[in-house]
Amino acid sequence: MTATTDKHALLRNDVNMLGNILGEVLLLHGGKELFDKVESIREMTKSIRKTFDEDTYHALKKEISDLKPPLRQQVIRAFSIYFYLINIAEQNHRIRRKRQYLLEEGVSQSFSIERAVHKVKQKNLKNDIIQEMLDELSIELIITAHPTEATKRTVLEIQKRISAHLQKLDNPLTTQREKEDVEESLFNEVTALWHTNELRQRKPKVLDEVKNGLYYFDQTLFETLPNIFQELETQLQEQIPGEDWQVPNFIRFGSWIGGDRDGNPNVTPEITWKTLEMQRELILKKYEASIVELMRRFSQSSDRISINQQFIDRMEKEENKYLDENNRWPIKSEVYRRKFAIILKRLRETGKTSHGYRHADELVHDLKEIRESAEAHLPETKKLKAIRKVIRQAEIFGFHLATLDIRNHSGEHEAAVHEILTAARLTDDYTALTEEDKQKILCEALNDPRPLLLFDGGYSEETQKILNVFRTIKKAHEEFGKRAIEVYLISMSESPSDLLEVLVLAKETGLYRLYPDGTVESDLDVAPLLETIDDLIAGPAIMKTLFETEVYRKQLEARKDHQEIMLGYSDGSKDGGTLSANWNLFKAQEEIHNIARQYHIRLKFFHGRGGSLGRGGGSLSTSILSQPAETLEDGVKITEQGEVLSSRYLLEDIAYRNLEQAASALFIRSAKVSNTPNQEELRQKEWEQAMEAISEKSLKKYQSLVFGDPDFLTFFHQGTPLTELGALNIGSRPMSRKNSQQFEDLRAIPWVFAWTQSRYMLPAWYAAGTGLQAFIEEDDSHLETLQTMYKKWPFFQVTINNLQMALMKADMQTAKEYLALVEDPDVAKRISEDIIDEYERTKKALLQISGNEELLSHTPNIRESVHLRNPYVDPLNFLQVDLIHKLRETADPSDELVTEVLLTINGVAAGLMNTG
Repeated sequence: MTATTDKHALLRNDVNMLGNILGEVLLLHGGKELFDKVESIREMTKSIRKTFDEDTYHALKKEISDLKPPLRQQVIRAFSIYFYLINIAEQNHRIRRKRQYLLEEGVSQSFSIERAVHKVKQKNLKNDIIQEMLDELSIELIITAHPTEATKRTVLEIQKRISAHLQKLDNPLTTQREKEDVEESLFNEVTALWHTNELRQRKPKVLDEVKNGLYYFDQTLFETLPNIFQELETQLQEQIPGEDWQVPNFIRFGSWIGGDRDGNPNVTPEITWKTLEMQRELILKKYEASIVELMRRFSQSSDRISINQQFIDRMEKEENKYLDENNRWPIKSEVYRRKFAIILKRLRETGKTSHGYRHADELVHDLKEIRESAEAHLPETKKLKAIRKVIRQAEIFGFHLATLDIRNHSGEHEAAVHEILTAARLTDDYTALTEEDKQKILCEALNDPRPLLLFDGGYSEETQKILNVFRTIKKAHEEFGKRAIEVYLISMSESPSDLLEVLVLAKETGLYRLYPDGTVESDLDVAPLLETIDDLIAGPAIMKTLFETEVYRKQLEARKDHQEIMLGYSDGSKDGGTLSANWNLFKAQEEIHNIARQYHIRLKFFHGRGGSLGRGGGSLSTSILSQPAETLEDGVKITEQGEVLSSRYLLEDIAYRNLEQAASALFIRSAKVSNTPNQEELRQKEWEQAMEAISEKSLKKYQSLVFGDPDFLTFFHQGTPLTELGALNIGSRPMSRKNSQQFEDLRAIPWVFAWTQSRYMLPAWYAAGTGLQAFIEEDDSHLETLQTMYKKWPFFQVTINNLQMALMKADMQTAKEYLALVEDPDVAKRISEDIIDEYERTKKALLQISGNEELLSHTPNIRESVHLRNPYVDPLNFLQVDLIHKLRETADPSDELVTEVLLTINGVAAGLMNTG
């Protein structure tokens, strides 16, 4: 038996063990009837998956249709809980595999920091070039409250405890008695899972979402993030010795939770302020615990070592200033502990009295003083890693924990500016002006140091709310520091005036200041969000106009010639299909980057990706590698949404692995950027022309169905659980922007979520096959061109692999079950046949291009996982269709029936590891 087989055997052992425990729990709490029913359904679905048999299929459908409460709900929960257990077993196996790599000498895992340094070393770059690369690296990861996490926090915590128990069983030093204790604990945890209500009883409030986000900082990120930089520093010193490598803290976390106002009336200025307070409260608590731990370690006595007298003198002055006799460290010779006592006192006073720290830089300074003094007694090659880690933590998280982005819709800014300009009698109807006239009047307002706001302007409540957002930002800068809020994002940015309007509002509230000599100070980056296909196409022209507008150039100069631009993956994909959206995103980045370089402006692209493939999902490393290499020079920013947070950051080892992959990908990609064009870049034009042709055909195909077929929206609303999703209580935001049934007002998240549940996965792949196949058939040489693109162009390779993943997770056979929910059978048949034809067309093209015999042949682990899960997801899909049919036919459905439908939604989401 090979080592690889052994590794998979360990995973299967975990799955079997957890499955057997679940079986025991079902017998104990549901009886033999439940156990036998689950086994019967499981065996039938496995049999159908292996070899389809008409009689078995109908027997399965009858078995499911005949289920009655309360047994029916128990069956649903049994399959759902199985997936919770499988998910944690697979995550634990990832941890196991990483440890195995670390134990095998001379073998490094893909996208490990060790391998990344090795690859960079092979390029024979000079040390100063590598250091410059390090200094330029920048990744910002932004957690959002987008409602795609279907799993409750309580369930996640149970999963986390199960993972800890599984890791104990892997420890070769665990005794037999200890193993028995662990197995008993596992039984208790699975029992607790069975006894826990998986569904939220109410929609979370914004502050609930804030707490959920803070959980990951508290549990994993605070401890894990500094370790990435320390490991990179260590690998550089070991593999490229002779240099005092300085690795900056180039990964930072931000948040939208409590700051994202777009379409969410619950995010008020008061909520934003409370969010900032909660963030500061948590980070100060973390620092306090860290300082207490350092005090235990730093027991050095001035009776045993010589400590700089200047250090002692400064410390004693601070003692007299900040401490009374009751809270000083009692042992005079333990100088470092005396200093830590001062630090603790000042931390506890931060945000409360003048004795507290004003800025995190002051804390960093105090810690560095101790580190430099203590390390003076060590050899140069030895470092005090514990205090260095706390210093990094203070540098990364400051007193704000995570930079909070503010986002709002361009229409709200326009309405407020219209009212302000009307009150100031500068125009009768701002909204009726041409874009050129809007820009003119806004530039005049920005070039005039006099305020527009009247002392008692009698502004509407809506305008007052907008102004209060900006006033809150100003106040937050004074209280929490300017790192607390750095960026104001404008959703639905369609013209230069959308950005200038925000600058006017910033000027009126003191965030943008024009001085008599013409100089400008600005405390806020203003960033457009380009969302739709049309916005992406218009983006380069919008930014060029702004870069040529004198008043906007002053804003940029005040912000160190830095411009952030957010790219929305969700709405572009929803409007034009994933392949066309991805290509237009890629093109927009290249074009805007080239324009910015002409004006000597540094760009940072903010990728608004969702967790699912239909919303730009995929691993952090593949996302980074698929971007135009030159656009990474000034850093990259990426959203981390919904279920992605728990899958990536619930467990410390998994969090480390994901951050390691991101850091490694960026480091490797940065090393590849060169002034000398290589063969790939010379051929880029041909590839881009190919993508343009493919995208054009794909867009036409997608829009002919989604917008051209008059029955498509009916098919979507009736043939998916879209209507039922609203009751799932997974987010504080409404499902649509205007509470309407129109396609343009539907948010991308429920759009993707509903298609995922019905197993079509349509947003993640539809219309790609038409574009690819048309190009292949156009010329005999085109297939070879696409195969070369797949091998040598990271963007195209990631695109093709994501399409393979989407098709692998989609299931046309199961999707047919949902046709029973569509009222008009002719509509159901016609649209379904179109989708299935496109599925087969896409699959054929992907296999031709990749050279794979089957989808995802190049990633057998993922392929096997999907195959193993399908027979267990199928019963939940069958049950979902049956229950939705009953629900929609019942005038006044029972709470129990609604609950059962929602449980199937939860279960399918857990089984596919995707929601929206």
